[in-house]
Amino acid sequence: MQEKHGPEFWIGNALLGLSLIMLIFLGALWEALGVWAMMLWMVLAGVGMYFVTRDKGPGSNLPD
Repeated sequence: MQEKHGPEFWIGNALLGLSLIMLIFLGALWEALGVWAMMLWMVLAGVGMYFVTRDKGPGSNLPD
């Protein structure tokens, strides 16, 4: 049986989950890191989205 999603999808979801947790605590992180907190969040979310969209999933079994 073919798996639905590859490792890139799960890495991307883990990074997006981490960016969500970071977003919840962004106020405290802002006080500690300043503008670097927002930069880190944007990079983390961007890389997460890259990995999620990079995974093509299983191939279609329908004819073209």
